Amino acid sequence: VQLQASGGGSAQPGGSLRLSCAASATTFRGYALGWFRQAPGKEREFVAAINWSGEGTYYTNSIKGRFTISRDNAVNTAFLQMNSLKPEDTAVYFCAASPFQRIRGQEAEFSSWGQGTLVTVSS
Repeated sequence: VQLQASGGGSAQPGGSLRLSCAASATTFRGYALGWFRQAPGKEREFVAAINWSGEGTYYTNSIKGRFTISRDNAVNTAFLQMNSLKPEDTAVYFCAASPFQRIRGQEAEFSSWGQGTLVTVSS
């Protein structure tokens, strides 16, 4: 699965950004998609994931209620809507694909990774 993340940029605290993850059509079908992030000087961490049908979504606690993951299988794209952004959300965000449909948030569950897109939240 080839993945292309986009939509990163700068935002003020309390602002919003929407990330997109476009996948190749040939193997998009059947894969769960997820987002991870890596802040400066920190390890990469799980953010959110959504299974193939879109009926199963998974979030890390720190972003619950602020971020929403979704997908449009017709255009082979997943999205991460990020609202009420905080400075601690500053990180490089990566999208990834998993053949598993129930996600625990571990990197080992994901078999394909896209390049990162930088999100900076500051005033």
